[in-house]
Amino acid sequence: MNDKIVYKREHFQALPSTNDYLKEKRVKMQRGECEKENCIVTADYQTSGRGTKGRSFLSEEGGVYLSMLTFYQDFKSKDVFLLLAQAAVAVCETLAYYGIESVIKWSNDIYVQDKKIAGILIENVFCGEEVSSSVIGIGLNVTNELSKEIKNIATSMREAMGKTYSAEEVRERLILELQKPRSMQEYLSYIGYMNREVTLILGDERVHGRLLFVDEQGRLHAEIDGKERCLSSAEVSISLQK
Repeated sequence: MNDKIVYKREHFQALPSTNDYLKEKRVKMQRGECEKENCIVTADYQTSGRGTKGRSFLSEEGGVYLSMLTFYQDFKSKDVFLLLAQAAVAVCETLAYYGIESVIKWSNDIYVQDKKIAGILIENVFCGEEVSSSVIGIGLNVTNELSKEIKNIATSMREAMGKTYSAEEVRERLILELQKPRSMQEYLSYIGYMNREVTLILGDERVHGRLLFVDEQGRLHAEIDGKERCLSSAEVSISLQK
């Protein structure tokens, strides 16, 4: 993604999922049922928002919910983590624009004051050794209400700063930030919670460990039972709650 790519824009009051909408549209494009083009779709709220590993994502009105469909040429699969890095840094830079300090909880959650404020879901299509297209979805809590069940683990821009923000303005700022080139170094500069004792969830197993660092390929290095392990985002997730 860079500033030379042109995106068609679509906005809806409500969608089940902005990612699902663009995935369905991508299939139609591939069938030749509509023009193949890069798209950004946004919604005031989602009725069936999704996060990583099939988790639901609460998407009440007042937040930013967007997905970006991009087609690529000569984008090597080995560099696919850069898509996540780009999106995560864009969210952090958007928050910084409004004076909000944030960190990335590896690999794709954005945290403010030890609470989740945004999540990212990326769904790629591969062709051989290349990425042919991606749908990058972002949900960012702005002024949307947070349920009592998640208030202890989630926050919003309004909750964090005690100020009201325009979700539309924040959305446009995020779209602008998403189209700027980013590097892995920028992503790594925002990584938080290193050297912290956490719970690592490996499939059905929950183990305690200490986060060490994230490498240039986006892999997490953690100390488990006194030994360093290198983990990918596909095999592990992190709980800050011990």
